[in-house]
Amino acid sequence: MEITQPSGSRPGQAAHSFEHLLRPDVAGLEEYTPILPFEVLSEQLGRRPEEIVKLDANENPYGPAPAVREALTAFPFYHIYPDPEQRHLRAALSAYVGAPAEMILAGHGADELLDYLCRIFLRPGDAIINCPPTFGMYSFDAQLSSGRVVEVWRRPDFSLDVAGIEQAAAGQGVKLLFLTSPNNPDGSLLDPADLRRLLRLPLIVILDEAYIEFAGLEHSAVSWVAGHDNLVVLRTFSKWAGIAGLRLGYGIFPVWILRHLWKFKQPYNVNVAATVAGLAALAHRADLAPTIAALIAERQRLQVELARFPFLQPYPSQANFVLCRVQGREATALKLALAQAGVLVRHYAKPGLENCIRVSAGRPADTDALLAALAGV
Repeated sequence: MEITQPSGSRPGQAAHSFEHLLRPDVAGLEEYTPILPFEVLSEQLGRRPEEIVKLDANENPYGPAPAVREALTAFPFYHIYPDPEQRHLRAALSAYVGAPAEMILAGHGADELLDYLCRIFLRPGDAIINCPPTFGMYSFDAQLSSGRVVEVWRRPDFSLDVAGIEQAAAGQGVKLLFLTSPNNPDGSLLDPADLRRLLRLPLIVILDEAYIEFAGLEHSAVSWVAGHDNLVVLRTFSKWAGIAGLRLGYGIFPVWILRHLWKFKQPYNVNVAATVAGLAALAHRADLAPTIAALIAERQRLQVELARFPFLQPYPSQANFVLCRVQGREATALKLALAQAGVLVRHYAKPGLENCIRVSAGRPADTDALLAALAGV
């Protein structure tokens, strides 16, 4: 059946005439800018995917453990909805993180849980405290929920301005504080003394530990959640387990918060494939230990080798990436030159990150290719 356009109208006219129904804050929202998909970059560069060294998104280039691939292949019930209560996954996570399953909830990536937290706490005009430079999704999700973003900038060494946060917390309607350890994009760890001090504030502290496996689990604050009714710790499988494409994250929550999240979350928010992969990764996490160690070794190698280039100033990092300040030349031009050589890095031109690039730790051959490309530019 052919659908004809009404007489006197033109394509796009109807959508434009109803635009006034859109929430004004959404109409003016600055969109989050992710990296381009791998296949698009491959086409733009005129190179096959296997010819590209991808060091721009902090992914694990080794991918999942073989047991994860086998479990995904063997699973017979993809036609059945997943368990909305995530029973097996939460039990396995409990054994991994050492917190009761009753305090754990999994999500479609940790990003989904960030969104949920903003939506259950923020009314229009309520505020979060954000500590840039840091991960961009905190402010993005707050604004999606009509929240305000109060920014307390980090010091030049990326440490927190704790006194500034305390002052901002006294403001009207401030409810959430977002922290990251290791911080993205510089890789610095949160000082436990700072966390202890900030937990005294009358707000919810949300601590994102997406990269904690590369710093060492002894630096995690998961064990603190049971003793603090205002602390949430978020984690992910994307980095250490190498399944970023399946989108699986989780959080450890005070029971009183989790009681409301169970009411709020989508029933089948974690798909079956992600659940199967997560369970297999946890069951075979010893198989992933060598790849984590290899990425840590390459991060350490990057910090030494990048410092040899006079135009790069690498920062210390406890994650699977290294942030570099570019000196004496344009970081944009450097990124483009590396891309033409088949090496992809992340470029920043934001306040606090002016003229910077971030390089993910890869395999030894990836580091070799990066260093060769840098020598050539």
